[in-house]
Amino acid sequence: MLSTGSAAPNFTLPGTSPDSDQPTEYTLSAALETGPVVLNFYLFDFHPACTEHMCDLHELAWFDLNDDVTVFGISTDRTFSHQAFAESEELDIRLLSDSDGTVAEAYDALYDEFKGHKRIAKRSVYVVDTAGNIAYAWQTESPQEQPDWSEVRDALDSLVGTA
Repeated sequence: MLSTGSAAPNFTLPGTSPDSDQPTEYTLSAALETGPVVLNFYLFDFHPACTEHMCDLHELAWFDLNDDVTVFGISTDRTFSHQAFAESEELDIRLLSDSDGTVAEAYDALYDEFKGHKRIAKRSVYVVDTAGNIAYAWQTESPQEQPDWSEVRDALDSLVGTA
């Protein structure tokens, strides 16, 4: 896991858009121009624990109330799966496809193998400040474990309050 204060690796990935059914490219550095970014790495679309995790993140109304915060859900699933998952769970979070796992690997958030699947993202949450540094980091080996979302919110509050 990358540590708080370290530089967040930049990336460009295709993903879903709440405004379109077509894949869109997203770049971390571009998203940081408007405010902090939450990176939520998860194993699979439609995995019961990941569905709960993404829905919990979606239900944090704070993100809906602050246009300065961008939330990216990142897994190694393809954009077509992400689109179906977003529609099924009524998610308006952008879901990005790290199909070869290189971004998850750069964030030290990659299983080499997970239950027979190769190069799968680990459950991890990073908050990246507008300078491109990690302001909050959390990771678990257990797909069932949830982060303390109040800590994520506190990290964002401290960034948006000083932005």
